[in-house]
Amino acid sequence: MKRTILTVLMILLACACSMQRKVGQLKDHPVTLALDDGPAVPEIDLGELRRDTLTVTDEQGKEVLIMRAVKDIDGEMVATDVLQAARVTARFRNVAERAGKVDLRFEVRVPREMQDSRWQLKFYPEMEVLDETIPLDPVVITGDAYRKAQLRGYQHYQRFLDSIISDSTLFLNARQLELFIRRNIPELYRFREDTSLVSDETFASVYGVTQQQAVEHYKLRYKIRRNDRRIARKGQMFNRYVKVPIVTEGLRLDTVMTGPEQDFIYSYVQPVHIRPQLRKVDIRLRGDIFEQDRRIYRVPQSDPLTFYISSLSSFAAPVERYLTRIVERKAEAHTACYIDFASGSSAIDLKLDGNAEEIGRIRDNLRELAVSDTYAIDSIVVTASCSSEGEYRSNERLARQRSASVSGYFSRVLQEIADSVRREEGIVLDLEDAYGRQRRAEDIRFIARHEAENWSALDQMVERDSLLNGEGKASYRSLRQIREPDRREAGLQTEPYYRYLREKVYPRLRTVRFDFHLSRKGMVQDTIHTTVPDTVYQRGVQAIRDRDYEQAVTLLRPYRDFNTAVAYLCLDYNASAMDILKDLERTPPVLYMTAILHARQGDDRSAVEAYLRACERDPSYVHRGNLDPEISALIARYGLNREPEEDTFY
Repeated sequence: MKRTILTVLMILLACACSMQRKVGQLKDHPVTLALDDGPAVPEIDLGELRRDTLTVTDEQGKEVLIMRAVKDIDGEMVATDVLQAARVTARFRNVAERAGKVDLRFEVRVPREMQDSRWQLKFYPEMEVLDETIPLDPVVITGDAYRKAQLRGYQHYQRFLDSIISDSTLFLNARQLELFIRRNIPELYRFREDTSLVSDETFASVYGVTQQQAVEHYKLRYKIRRNDRRIARKGQMFNRYVKVPIVTEGLRLDTVMTGPEQDFIYSYVQPVHIRPQLRKVDIRLRGDIFEQDRRIYRVPQSDPLTFYISSLSSFAAPVERYLTRIVERKAEAHTACYIDFASGSSAIDLKLDGNAEEIGRIRDNLRELAVSDTYAIDSIVVTASCSSEGEYRSNERLARQRSASVSGYFSRVLQEIADSVRREEGIVLDLEDAYGRQRRAEDIRFIARHEAENWSALDQMVERDSLLNGEGKASYRSLRQIREPDRREAGLQTEPYYRYLREKVYPRLRTVRFDFHLSRKGMVQDTIHTTVPDTVYQRGVQAIRDRDYEQAVTLLRPYRDFNTAVAYLCLDYNASAMDILKDLERTPPVLYMTAILHARQGDDRSAVEAYLRACERDPSYVHRGNLDPEISALIARYGLNREPEEDTFY
């Protein structure tokens, strides 16, 4: 017996030492984050290549034969249709954005030494976008023995669940209940073979005991208590048996490894929607290694992979457009306020509800216009109006009085503003007219006008009112045909909706309208023509730079220029883009955009020709071609941009 125990201890000690050695080796064989072996830019399907050579025309009209060719061991150029891809070892890559998104492709490489049947490896990629760190879906690699242990835990827990009784009839001592009924209530026992329904009330009236009472007497209460305890312990038993639950949601990968025969490589593809100002994205990786529910090793965060995002939005040309605008010397500004008056009164009372706020708003408008460097105040027309309550003559007199009262009030307010500016800023408020002549505040005319009853405004309010039904609106239109205002108002008073009009609508008719008649300072002519920046065009170009291509197309569509074509190109509206580019001067940017369009259409010959012409005029497009998938595919296919003696034949 002692020998057996000693043997077991030695085996456990050997396993522990082996595990420690394996964990210690992890630092020497770290997991790596690497660029995949795919192309540096997304693959573009250009269809089946129909020929191995292209004949294109250069700027001088000379034909050039371009072949897919490589140099053999003797230095001779030989045609080939096989291009060997070199393994990417760089920590960065240029990726091309199309239609507002890019696909970031990288590999999670787990060395063989980091894999063990008893382990679970969890890796957490993180994406750094601008100043934000975004966690990506984890990658989980589970050892075969680890998963079997998880499943055994679920099996134990299922056996526990199966022990919970869900059939309530199993809590009855059915045999004893049946014997009791047969011996003591033979009349009831006869119902054993009877399928007719007997209510609990009938049962009780015949036998003196209810069915429920009989059942309760023969319940196995100890079974019920035991079953209730099991139900209460479901969560506890789950944690006891299932130490590490199997998670399937929110994972990019969850795979089971049967044996660490080779390095594990997972190709991760992460779509990213482009944001304004986004130029690069960093990807980092960290992780953990678990044995059962215990973390035995923390994988340190990797060095970043950097993806530099190239976009056609960089082709947006800094073009400025201007509009010719006619500026008139005379100008107007309008506003209305709701000043409440006491019944039959024209006196302004700041204590009435809303008056202080409304009058303060008009005071602010007056101050803004009075100190304006652009405008001079010529006159201010004040028009007061009443609702249709009461007699028309009384309303006309009241509206006239209120207009005069408001005009006088704000004439004094304007003088107060001039005095306030002089006290606060130590200057005399410049109330000069359009010709530069000094004016006093009291010289600015307030012209009082009135409108007895504002029926036109009432018409609009009734039509827009959502609480008045169609019948009420039709009735109002009919009464509106009455020419005499007092008879019209009397007709409205008989309608069921009149109370609503009087309480909710009429108060909004008691308005005071201010019409400010202004002149532009320093302007003598009645009109002048001037040019101003076209802000709509500027917003469209900025939308391209911000990669909001839908908005860019909406704003730039009427202009049909190069920037419009760029916006179309970014959205893959190729026919619309080509329709614009074909009429533009063949500048290097236009040629390059045309090359992309031809490549998208599968016209290799026209695409290569346009691209080479763009490179001849502006060598910077040699490098740019590697950043766009349409052009990079042509470069790889035909060996473009090599020395002439290596890839062209005349």
